[in-house]
Amino acid sequence: MSKPILLLALLAALLSAQCNSSANEKAGATQEEEPEPDSYGSFESTSLRFEQNATDGDFEAVLELTGADEGLTRLKLVSPTGDMLVDFTSHGDESMGMRKFVLESPEPDDMESMKLGFPEGAYQFTGIDTEDNGYKGEATLSHQLPAAASILNPAPEAEGVPVEGLVVKWAPVEGVSAYIIEVEAEEDGRNDSITATLPSSAQSFAVPEGFLIPGGAYKVAIGTVAENGNRTFVEATFTTVGGGEED
Repeated sequence: MSKPILLLALLAALLSAQCNSSANEKAGATQEEEPEPDSYGSFESTSLRFEQNATDGDFEAVLELTGADEGLTRLKLVSPTGDMLVDFTSHGDESMGMRKFVLESPEPDDMESMKLGFPEGAYQFTGIDTEDNGYKGEATLSHQLPAAASILNPAPEAEGVPVEGLVVKWAPVEGVSAYIIEVEAEEDGRNDSITATLPSSAQSFAVPEGFLIPGGAYKVAIGTVAENGNRTFVEATFTTVGGGEED
């Protein structure tokens, strides 16, 4: 082999080795885990609860988390059994991130599947914000649901309900920490709704004047809130007087 050809072969081999080394370094860099923050702060709030719709007979898990001042670029949620339930990474503009999360599971009609998917115990949250600050938090999930309330007024599927002076009433439930009252329009194109959280001593809620309209279709829901945060809702529909009905 002549010297020029030998030199070219050696040069090609050298370049090939350098390229392979560079590629391996890049591959190793992508496989390395991102560095952990030096310290961790606390999220503003974390919660995980079960909700039951006793009227429809279904269940769901609801996760709510609020970060600190900066938005989160990463968020992880690990179950008591070590399963990764949430693994969020921001792929958009990381100068903003996401500050508040509300995640809901599907709504099966059997509690056993919910218990399997979300076992009781402490769930661990970790996150990193746009400034590379770390956060940790914990939420304890219980499978115990509160008893359902009984709606006394309006009656289920009531018709001709007055648009003024409606007072929603229910029978008291022992052992609850609060009630959640929801009244919302059921007609297409209307998104009107009212939600109120009342103390455990409450047994009624006066619908604000001007909210109901003649001939409207509405749904009222009453939720009992347990000390562990879980909720049970009952629902009833009603229509108001007017709009084709005789006064």
